[in-house]
Amino acid sequence: MTHENLPPRPWMTEDMTLTQETARKFCDAEITPNIERWNKQGRVDRDLWIKAGKFGLIGAAIPSELGGPGCAPAHDMVILLEQARTGDLGWGLGIHNIVITYLLDHGTPAQKERWLPKLASGEMVAALAMTEPSAGSDLRNIRTTAIRDGDHYRLNGSKIFITNGQTADLICVAAKTDRNAGSKAISLILMEAAKAPGFRRGRNLDKIGMKSQDTSELFFDDVEVPAENLLGGEEGRGLYQLMDQLPWERLLIGVRALGLSEYAFDQTLRYVQDRQAFGQRIVDFQNTQFKLAEVKTKIEVMRGFLDSCIMQHMNGGIDVTMAAMIKWWSTETLVQIVDDCVQLHGGYGYMLEYPIARLYADVRAQRIYGGTTEIMKMLIGRSFTGKKPGAAG
Repeated sequence: MTHENLPPRPWMTEDMTLTQETARKFCDAEITPNIERWNKQGRVDRDLWIKAGKFGLIGAAIPSELGGPGCAPAHDMVILLEQARTGDLGWGLGIHNIVITYLLDHGTPAQKERWLPKLASGEMVAALAMTEPSAGSDLRNIRTTAIRDGDHYRLNGSKIFITNGQTADLICVAAKTDRNAGSKAISLILMEAAKAPGFRRGRNLDKIGMKSQDTSELFFDDVEVPAENLLGGEEGRGLYQLMDQLPWERLLIGVRALGLSEYAFDQTLRYVQDRQAFGQRIVDFQNTQFKLAEVKTKIEVMRGFLDSCIMQHMNGGIDVTMAAMIKWWSTETLVQIVDDCVQLHGGYGYMLEYPIARLYADVRAQRIYGGTTEIMKMLIGRSFTGKKPGAAG
């Protein structure tokens, strides 16, 4: 399933096609040759961000007057799809772009002018600090606090499993600004790591897969953050701001699952066409053909489903329920596809020298972050009862 054989998508414009070509060349030149090295060092090279910024591949929707490409948000989707087609899950561009979206949709004019140009250029790397050791999907149970003290907030607490945690310069922290305000207890605070005495990064977590993505614990010990860093300038809006972006975030996870599925198929097809057993190519066995047929069909079903959802998003947006459907089904299907591809590799599929083995470990987390499969099904189920979907992250 080479890029040349893929039909044009109904939602892509000519401008998006040009962005896709630029992203493909960039990923082939800057990501593919470095994946294994990055896995060993536990993070991508810092200058990757600067290089991507020069090509206009960060924060596509940032206006040109703020240093961005001035494109539609869908351009970000195209770029992330090309990253996934390299089999890479290390570069934390997706989370970086989500923080950019928070600023674009909810930031004050001063906040946009202050941070968006540096985020677009790659000078600053962003992280989103939501998850805590005692609060995963249920955001209302977070314990991190940001208490107003004059012209600043005092930030206390800890976060875990934070993408870009070792390298982030700007961290969007979910914290309670009023413990007694119910659904309005949470606010989002933008913290510059270099200007935050009392902030500490924990270890780069030793994960099963996604070795090149720096994923960290973060600790806040009475950190003073200027009050002007409150996203949007109004307390108690954090839960709304988070929920507002989750459908877009889950759509991006689905798009990435498609790209990774294509990569797994391409790697496996080449392997079974070259490898021989019992005097013939593995691809000539009927079982191999049946399995490849199943995988290719699942990919095309995923592509059609995502095309429909993307068009719906571009014409007004997808709701929480549809986003949950995208997230759980695409990631579960991705994991099934990669497992089948490992099986077709035989024993070599379990050797890390083959990309499919690395991918096998990498994709398992897709069923967890961005909302677990179980939480997604719960959100969908609530739509049948008439209850409003909750804050699952």
